[in-house]
Amino acid sequence: MNEEEFIKKSKEYLKKQLKRNFLLDDKLEKAFDRVPRELFFPSNNRVNAYQDNAFEIGFGQTISQPTMIFIMLNALEVNRSHKVLEIGTGSGYLTALLCELSFFVYSIERIEALAKVAKERLENLGYTNFKIFVGDGSLGLRDYAPYDRIIVSASAPKIPKTLVDQLSKDGGILVIPIGGKELQRLNIIKRFSDQIEIVEKIPCRFVPLIGEEGFREDEF
Repeated sequence: MNEEEFIKKSKEYLKKQLKRNFLLDDKLEKAFDRVPRELFFPSNNRVNAYQDNAFEIGFGQTISQPTMIFIMLNALEVNRSHKVLEIGTGSGYLTALLCELSFFVYSIERIEALAKVAKERLENLGYTNFKIFVGDGSLGLRDYAPYDRIIVSASAPKIPKTLVDQLSKDGGILVIPIGGKELQRLNIIKRFSDQIEIVEKIPCRFVPLIGEEGFREDEF
């Protein structure tokens, strides 16, 4: 079996696993099918793209475990009319999925080198409904707020007020891991006018959200 065949079979196996766990509705399944996760991996590691694990992508960052990505996307309830803010571009894989699922994606990455590579990957795949910024993701992106949906691929010690403030008041949803350095819980925050509803979900483990409303860099 050559590498291409192995990747194809691995993708099929992971898809069955995600469907078995009720994580792929029709629109998420189409997004999963259309986005080649292997192209967001280094060329010498693409055979691992469809393992259900997180993998390092350099600079102390990771590409998240597929199961966790689709748990978060299910919680996000995103559709084609939504304007989305993504905190932590990383490899760009989740950005690509969001491009498939939403109207437009604004993504913030703290590390310029990762942002540059992700932008090139997304452009090479033909996506045009995104814009990547380099900066402090814990502060969001006020210039384009409010957002229908906000998703954060890094953990914060508490829910960043600035991100909540940038949520749409008409049922905006923020999905973010909250907790300590070693273990967090996935939080789902919904905003209706000035009322906030917070639901804590499953335990998880993410890299830290470094920034003014996240962790300090010297803590790690």
